[in-house]
Amino acid sequence: MAWSAGQYVKFEDERTRPARDLLAQVPLQRVERAIDLGCGPGNSTELIVERYGAAGVSGLDSDDNMLEAARKRMPGTSFVKADLATWRPEEPVDLLFANAVFQWLPNHLDILDSLMDGLKPGGVLAVQMPDNLTEQSHLMMEETAKNGPWSEAFAKKSVRRNPLPAPSVYYNRLIGKSARGDIWHTNYNHALENAAAIVEWVKGTGLRPYLDHAGAEHRDAFTAEYLKRIENAYPPLVDGKVLLRFPRLFMIAVKK
Repeated sequence: MAWSAGQYVKFEDERTRPARDLLAQVPLQRVERAIDLGCGPGNSTELIVERYGAAGVSGLDSDDNMLEAARKRMPGTSFVKADLATWRPEEPVDLLFANAVFQWLPNHLDILDSLMDGLKPGGVLAVQMPDNLTEQSHLMMEETAKNGPWSEAFAKKSVRRNPLPAPSVYYNRLIGKSARGDIWHTNYNHALENAAAIVEWVKGTGLRPYLDHAGAEHRDAFTAEYLKRIENAYPPLVDGKVLLRFPRLFMIAVKK
């Protein structure tokens, strides 16, 4: 699945806010080596550099389009292509930071456990993941997928990602290697211009697998049907805007 940095940054302020909230809870005064995992277009990497300075900060992503955007945004920072399913740091680092990436990897519990071994003592694994599969924005993707000329393709293969485990599962898995574990949810309510803006938002992330699976010949029709359902699910407020509720899961693990 290919990503579009241009589509992603249409709502950069809203997407960056959780990264800023996550970084605020990282209990490190300085870092010698920090890596932004799944750095996307570099918006989260930029936050790390603003807090700790550019020395020793790098980013990695699996998508060429995202990496191109990140390198253009921060030409003095190293960005490398890597697959988080198999990548591990070559030597222990101070901070592994991951904003909205591990939800795409079904075995991310095992990966997070393994990444703890790539931290220095006192180093931090900081992770944020969307936990929004029960929100109307995602439920309507499934409804649209089941109703239309593309339904057979989805009946043969689902593209719905796995729901996140309970917070206790993450805590129990990581606490054995942690001097401290912290895990919490935040529900964001983003005021967007209209239902079409919600569609534009998810076209940059959650809707992409559905559009790809529906096929190029159905892309526009799928999007139009999805928009109709979103318009019904998100009625306008008194000023005409709509509220996109967006739950996210956060965790901080400090290495023993």
